[in-house]
Amino acid sequence: MKVIFQQDVKGHGRKGEVKEVAEGFARNYLLPRKLAVEASQGNMNALKDQKRREQERKKEELEEAQKLAQRLEKLDVVLKAKAGEGGRLFGAVTSKQISQHLKQEYNIKVDKKKIQLDEPIRTLGVTRVPVKLHPKVTATISVQVVEE
Repeated sequence: MKVIFQQDVKGHGRKGEVKEVAEGFARNYLLPRKLAVEASQGNMNALKDQKRREQERKKEELEEAQKLAQRLEKLDVVLKAKAGEGGRLFGAVTSKQISQHLKQEYNIKVDKKKIQLDEPIRTLGVTRVPVKLHPKVTATISVQVVEE
């Protein structure tokens, strides 16, 4: 019996996949638990429509990420921090602080996990920081740390 998987079923199929399975397995396990539906013509059309909508959504996300990346590339983020002799900071500038500054000053929401700072910034000056907005889009922002 051909079925369309509604959820991932370990060892049998992934969500959205169309596969041939044993009739007893489908009738007694997959269908009652709503893990799969029978691959009728109507269900196949619904699956195609769902995949098309998913493609459009992914394309929109990519375009939005590219627009945000262009906007971020133009920004010069200036953060103030207390510093001692030789330009060493008391403490450090973290990705969380950069994210909060972007939200407050420029009204841009960027999750702190997307800001790829290997280690916190501990010195005064300009640092180039990559921001991964999408698996295919990475922007680089310029973070300038000045003495308070």
